[in-house]
Amino acid sequence: MAKTYPYMLDSLPYAFDALEPVIDQETMMIHHDKHHQAYVDNLNKSMEANPSLQAKTLDELFSSDIPVVKNNAGGVWNHDFFWDEMVTPGSSQMGENLKVEIEKNFVSVDEFKAKFETSALTRFGSGWAWLVMNKDGGLEIMSTANQDNPMVDGFKPLLAIDVWEHAYYLKYKNKRADYVKAWWEVVNWDVVESRMK
Repeated sequence: MAKTYPYMLDSLPYAFDALEPVIDQETMMIHHDKHHQAYVDNLNKSMEANPSLQAKTLDELFSSDIPVVKNNAGGVWNHDFFWDEMVTPGSSQMGENLKVEIEKNFVSVDEFKAKFETSALTRFGSGWAWLVMNKDGGLEIMSTANQDNPMVDGFKPLLAIDVWEHAYYLKYKNKRADYVKAWWEVVNWDVVESRMK
């Protein structure tokens, strides 16, 4: 993701209703066209006021000491990443190479999912849960607050779930656990495996 200013909102890689019944069409429209668009618009406004940053990529802006720049850059990047890793429910199966790596690091796929879900459910307030690759090539699970990104701490993101309420509240209300559990059905495992390379 080497985008630079001025930033643009990319179209979704699928139709708004493509993830139903896991994620409903209205949620996708509001999440993408309103929330994600707001991050793009606010980032562009903050960059207008900081011309010395305009040549930097989104990745480079994560470390900015200007909160409005850092937060909105994270919002743009994290959502681009999130949209790209989802697919029509049930249409993607975990490949053998990824399965081997997950079992090596978490004992089993079920154990990995349980730990990932715990990370997503124990994130207080708004944020994300991540599967990341560390500097040694091992896999770890972590969570970040708000629109923070693991790359700031040297991790390579492989998979992320958005646990801000706007990602699920219309359909799941206050039942974040139901959303997190159902979300596995729309994970595009081919994309996750490709991110390991």
